[in-house]
Amino acid sequence: MTSPTPASATAAPAQRYTMAFALVTSLFFLWAFVHNLEPILIPHLKKACQLTDLQSAMIDSSVYLAYFLMAIPAGMVMKRFGYKQGILVGLSLYALGALLFWPAASTRLYALFLGALFIIASGCAFLETAANPYVTLLGPPESATTRLNLSQSFNGLGAFLAPLLGGKLILSGIEHSPDELAAMSPAALDAYLQFEANSVKMPYLVIAIVVLLVLALVALTKLPDVRSAVGERVSSLRTALQHPQLTGGIIAQFFYVGAQVCVTSFFIRFAKFTSNVPERQAAEWLSYALLGFLIGRFVGTFLTRYVPAGRLLAIYSLISLLLLAVAVTAKSDLAVWAVFAVPFFESIMFPTIFALGINRLTDDRELGASLLVMAIAGGAFFPLLMGWISDQSNIQVAYSVPMLCFLVVAWYGWRGHKTSVEG
Repeated sequence: MTSPTPASATAAPAQRYTMAFALVTSLFFLWAFVHNLEPILIPHLKKACQLTDLQSAMIDSSVYLAYFLMAIPAGMVMKRFGYKQGILVGLSLYALGALLFWPAASTRLYALFLGALFIIASGCAFLETAANPYVTLLGPPESATTRLNLSQSFNGLGAFLAPLLGGKLILSGIEHSPDELAAMSPAALDAYLQFEANSVKMPYLVIAIVVLLVLALVALTKLPDVRSAVGERVSSLRTALQHPQLTGGIIAQFFYVGAQVCVTSFFIRFAKFTSNVPERQAAEWLSYALLGFLIGRFVGTFLTRYVPAGRLLAIYSLISLLLLAVAVTAKSDLAVWAVFAVPFFESIMFPTIFALGINRLTDDRELGASLLVMAIAGGAFFPLLMGWISDQSNIQVAYSVPMLCFLVVAWYGWRGHKTSVEG
């Protein structure tokens, strides 16, 4: 009589992989949602805290500086305790930062807002350091890029919903001119600014509650302890950076994330400057642009089955560069529509760079993933540069910054992603 044990043993791991893939994929939605509220926060806190463009760009800098500082500790936690523990730490920090928005809004202290965003981003650094390589290990290596693009599609869903909901729940639609603000009495001005600041309280409280529920679900679920192939060598920074696909990926990711953050974070300001679009309407347009990002993820996942990932990355980067060239030079609504189209082509870039960067890494996979997450620090640097250029000239000229960033990404897709074996 044949024992059913082998079939059961085969089915159980497959089922655990499916459940783990679904649960971890939900994390992609969570960090995308909170990050894509930042384009709402930039014009909103600019009003509520009376900031310059350069000061408002510190919102992005505080977020992506956290990625730079926390990626290595996150990788160490993952290496020592496993992916599940790293995810739990990340969700805990995420929830704590979201809860801090309440006192930040009550006091209207910009530094406290930045601190809360730093803590949220620290949690997201843990989540991304865990989830991206974990997804690539939950199945055959040859389909890792496709699998990661599929998970990142839910990142696109979060990106679409965040500005759509944030624009309605956070932005008041009240846009006083400098002269109108100057004409207010001190008490009236303080009441108006406090009204603006208070609108972030409830959305971020709801976010904290949702994250805590996900944390409980992860804690109660048995995730498979999937690791990359481990040899006898101990990974180090020196050995990791000997992989050309990783070093190139770090550079490309730095410039790509800088470009992505610049494109979305200043979209509302750009639409107002070039076409006098009201902030709430611009926020709605941004959400539909990020719907294009979501659609692009599914299209990109399909195309990577037939087009080499590096080649598709190069093509999409060059198209993005050309669109931004139009945005910088056009004198009509065409400029807004050019920026509007960019997220569709950005859609595959992060997961493709990530998957190509850790391709064929074994002992160095966790460290390599940490370094690629650290490269997200490009989102801290380039918005500051863009904000400074905007203060010196205007926001349209400042969009030349992400345009040049895409040139570096195109290089990685064309040549920089090749391993030493490929030559």
